[in-house]
Amino acid sequence: MLFWSFRNAADNEDVELRIEGEIISNDDAWIYEWFGIPAATPNAFRTALAEHKGKNITVWIDSWGGDVFAAAGIYNAMKEHKGKVTAKIDGKAVSAASVIAMAADEILMSPASILMIHNPWTGARGEAKDMRHAADVLDEVKETIINAYQTKTGLSRNKISRLMDDETWMSARKAMADGFADGMLYANVAADDNEPVQNSFSFSRLAIQNSADSAMRRFFEQWQKMQPTEKSNTNPEESPANNRVVDIQRRVSVREKQHRRFS
Repeated sequence: MLFWSFRNAADNEDVELRIEGEIISNDDAWIYEWFGIPAATPNAFRTALAEHKGKNITVWIDSWGGDVFAAAGIYNAMKEHKGKVTAKIDGKAVSAASVIAMAADEILMSPASILMIHNPWTGARGEAKDMRHAADVLDEVKETIINAYQTKTGLSRNKISRLMDDETWMSARKAMADGFADGMLYANVAADDNEPVQNSFSFSRLAIQNSADSAMRRFFEQWQKMQPTEKSNTNPEESPANNRVVDIQRRVSVREKQHRRFS
């Protein structure tokens, strides 16, 4: 299932696409496809983008973010594109989705949209040395994210780091003031350099769902629907749907043990 749609793709016309849903790794795409959950993956994005070499691209973004490494893949694909890339944030560009937006030559935000940057997260288990190692990796992941923000904004690394520490939510005007956006859609508004950081109290960390957590929540919702009722004569162990669910559970469990996620 594609997470974007191209239109106006004639030879002399610009191309428009849309990124919605969570930013996920290529290996996790099958989970989202199985349940019909919108998601963005680097491989699918690169394949589609390659069909429109040299064209000007408008990327509409409305995403809570997700896997930081998957976002880096999409960021790189946009940077490598031969043609002007304009990002338009019409809802939200949060977490990893904000990194993707930074790849555009021009970033425009809807007056009603929000952009958020924060420190990377992960989960870890094991001995004390494993926890320390995970913290060290998070520090390095943060440096890579700062690279993308600094390339776009020109802000000092220290200031960007502080904004990430504070989990900063930016309106279009605030994002323009700090260089995270170039303009506001539907209005001729200049950035106010004196506007203080206004973190929205209507948002919190709880609003952001890790890509795996969100997928698994939907997964178990579907799994409950697939369970045979008390009146059913179907043997659960022989149910094709149940067997498929068990297979998905097993494969996800193996991936979670093998790969630590950063978002």
